[in-house]
Amino acid sequence: MSRFVRWTAPAVAAGLLVAGCAGSSDDSSDDSKGTSAPPPAESSGGSASGLPSSLANQKLDWGDCEATDDAPAPGDEWRCATLKVPLDWAKPEGGTIDLALIRSEASGDDRIGSMLFNFGGPGSSGVSTLPAYASTASMLHERYDLVSWDPRGVGASEGIRCRSDREIQAAEAVDVSPDTSAEETAYFRDAADFGQGCEASTGKLLAHVSTADTARDMDLMRHVLGDAKTHYFGISYGTELGGVYAHLFPENVGRLVLDAVVDPSADAVGHAKNQTLGFQRALNDYLKSTGQNPEQGSRKIADLLRRIDAEPLATSGDRKLTQSLAFTGIVLPLYSKSSWPTLTAALESAEQGDGSALLALADSYNERDEAGRYTTTTHSQRVISCLDDKQRPTPEEAKKLLPEFEKISPVFGQFLGWDTAGWCHEWPVAGQFDTPEVSAPGAAPILVVGNTGDPATPYEGARRMADELGKGVGVMLTWKGEGHGAYGSGSDCVDSTINAYALDGTVPKDGEVCS
Repeated sequence: MSRFVRWTAPAVAAGLLVAGCAGSSDDSSDDSKGTSAPPPAESSGGSASGLPSSLANQKLDWGDCEATDDAPAPGDEWRCATLKVPLDWAKPEGGTIDLALIRSEASGDDRIGSMLFNFGGPGSSGVSTLPAYASTASMLHERYDLVSWDPRGVGASEGIRCRSDREIQAAEAVDVSPDTSAEETAYFRDAADFGQGCEASTGKLLAHVSTADTARDMDLMRHVLGDAKTHYFGISYGTELGGVYAHLFPENVGRLVLDAVVDPSADAVGHAKNQTLGFQRALNDYLKSTGQNPEQGSRKIADLLRRIDAEPLATSGDRKLTQSLAFTGIVLPLYSKSSWPTLTAALESAEQGDGSALLALADSYNERDEAGRYTTTTHSQRVISCLDDKQRPTPEEAKKLLPEFEKISPVFGQFLGWDTAGWCHEWPVAGQFDTPEVSAPGAAPILVVGNTGDPATPYEGARRMADELGKGVGVMLTWKGEGHGAYGSGSDCVDSTINAYALDGTVPKDGEVCS
């Protein structure tokens, strides 16, 4: 079982080639050219009041980076270090945990400072991802040290593992859209077992991996790195983290870019509805691109999934393609238009009785290698989001929601409708909020980038994020494209607008459109 607010980096999934910007006013006017964000401060970093000196005055010991479960060791230009942060931010003088950091120093002479990156999930490893993403951010790299980290509970930063590889593979047989009382019992038993495994392996850390905890880690990181302001690029879930950071530390906001934006006004059920809508939109666009009627094509895929539910498909190996794995395999190619031909081939093979291609796509999404080893990304994703989410629908409430979800999408509705109750079922730690607080009065302008064809974080959420950040803070940029995320996806307009904001402090007019 896996939620699908996940980021596929443009370095791996290329988007459309789109050019041209269209603002709502005359391009010759001064307003259409944007205003200037405050220049980056040049002091050695803001204060870290209230922290013991062992944390506030720590020095980072940058050294060689090692290979991770997700990636080989990067090149010599990358250096790694460990930052100590409080386990419990309410008791900063208590125990600490270690966060793994990675950095490559600015390639040019006119350095602005550090730019922090979070690639989403929640649960994605910044240490593994940033070196691969650096080519996309090459313009930013000229004037910024590129910095990322594994957030608490992720990867090399006290990474959480709730199940063994064998247990994960066994869970693939669980029906994630139960049709009978027996399947329903198995589904919720599996969900409860996952939470119990997290509690047994994690202990006290399970209650201290929230988005707010990580936002506070970011501000200590800013201080230790020597930056007076935080410059940040957040993608997918990283946009929610950026919004929470801006709310907690508006005075420390430098140049923040939020791309592929999570809707801050949506609760857990609202997010599931948003994703159901977003993936169905992307599927409709995919089906149109192949000459199919979206309604008929969706029914055909839904029928395929029902047949696989009744009888899993054989593959080239000894594993079967279950309905859950088929669903995941269909989701992955929708993250990028460049992957649509792969989806076509996989669906055609599945219709002919061979599930190998969809299984390979599902394994890629679930980060399973050929030896049957899984990374801990989905474990971290679940413990972070379940600590954040206060809303916990019951199985009975989820059943009542199913007709509404199925109306939104005949392909994705059942799965994401059941997920509203299954994701955090009998979770051992209480959630912290219904929706995150992201209002940031007094903060510098924050660039919010929404993509009209985004499957995982639908476009409407970007406008809501810009509005909730506050008047004069949230600045909206729209890209009329496909895929999850806009920067580095083929639009010269998007890339140049973001680069001008991050490098020169040029804030575009709110509502500008790249098409």
